[in-house]
Amino acid sequence: FQVRPQNPRGLSALPAPAAMASPAISPDSSSHEALSSVNSAPACSPTSDSENLSPDELELLAKLEEQNRLLEADSKSMRSMNGSRRNSGSSLVSSSSASSNLSHLEEDTWILWGRIVNEWDEWRKKKEKLLKELIRKGIPHHFRAIVWQLLCSATDMPVKNQYSELLKMSSPCEKLIRRDIARTYPEHEFFKGQDSLGQEVLFNVMKAYSLVDREVGYCQGSAFIVGLLLMQMPEEEAFCVFVRLMQEYRLRELFKPSMAELGLCIYQFEYMLQEQLPELNIHFRSQSFLTSMYASSWFLTLFLTTFPLPVATRVFDIFMYEGLEIVFRVGMALLQFNQAELVQLDMEGMSQYFQKVIPHQFDSCPDKLILRAFQVKYNPKKMKRLEKEYAAIKNKEMEEQIEIKRLRTENRLLKQRIETLEKESAALADRLIQVASKIADFLFSA
Repeated sequence: FQVRPQNPRGLSALPAPAAMASPAISPDSSSHEALSSVNSAPACSPTSDSENLSPDELELLAKLEEQNRLLEADSKSMRSMNGSRRNSGSSLVSSSSASSNLSHLEEDTWILWGRIVNEWDEWRKKKEKLLKELIRKGIPHHFRAIVWQLLCSATDMPVKNQYSELLKMSSPCEKLIRRDIARTYPEHEFFKGQDSLGQEVLFNVMKAYSLVDREVGYCQGSAFIVGLLLMQMPEEEAFCVFVRLMQEYRLRELFKPSMAELGLCIYQFEYMLQEQLPELNIHFRSQSFLTSMYASSWFLTLFLTTFPLPVATRVFDIFMYEGLEIVFRVGMALLQFNQAELVQLDMEGMSQYFQKVIPHQFDSCPDKLILRAFQVKYNPKKMKRLEKEYAAIKNKEMEEQIEIKRLRTENRLLKQRIETLEKESAALADRLIQVASKIADFLFSA
């Protein structure tokens, strides 16, 4: 992939797929997100893995790190970078200098990501830590389509050649897909209107997948993920990426009819809640506020139905590289951030708080959410142990259900046997009465 942009800010020169994106995640706002990011994890300095970097790359990364250092040191400068450009005597970066630095940094970031895409194999093998750090800071908007495809290895999939043929076939899920499409990003221009291009291509991708994977077919919620992909790339590419996500990112298990994987995720998340926020966990239990009531949609739609698109897309960037771990991290970060308020509310109040307050807390600064998420304690070994525990619990429940079913069947058969015996007994009694009557008649006549 030869990405050689000559004019970082010349948006008219971009290819059509990139221009398809939501106004909510416009090129400017998304680029500014990426450039004004606070370090979202323990910093990986510009000199780490330096033996694998060229002098130019070191210089570009140094500029990014310096800008991040200034932004982290002064929250006012961060706000000015995100659109509220107010001069502040205490700010380390004034409005004019921030604008100037942003201009140069935007161009540098564009060049850096162009180089990453062109040298993808080398970056994945030799500069993995730096690539992870840059993805956590946000993939620039106009690189998302190609970077997402590269991250999940969806650039050359055989299933892409089947796509046009799949669209000619009929699917048993078509009515269900049609019903749900109008509810997917209803306020987004691309999907607004029954005959919109967005709704048509979304239907195509969902229908094609339901034919490729008949066990899963169509599951409500998956359309939000496909919709986001369609904002970035044409439908054939979106279809390939979705197939890869379902195969390799645990999504297929989440969307299976049994939804057993969702149960596992909720079980693991509850353990983290109990361990890290015991007071909030006790409050939730006292109010019968179940984890599934607020967290199910986090896992099924990867926060796409929780946050506005600019914030949700930043989470999705990380998901594409690090998988479902980011959902656990962001979910716990939200609860940590809001614990003091939540413990004061009853069930109804908490439901309203999750719907109206939490989604917009990080609109102006998604970096704050990402930073908080990577401060959450997450132990992969514990999660694996919990997975085994959950499997053992489910196996035991299944065995108990089998035993209960066996006992119920046995009980039903015994009832049937008793009913049969009662009928036989009644018939025998009637027969005895008849015989006794005949004997009595005989004796009387004699």
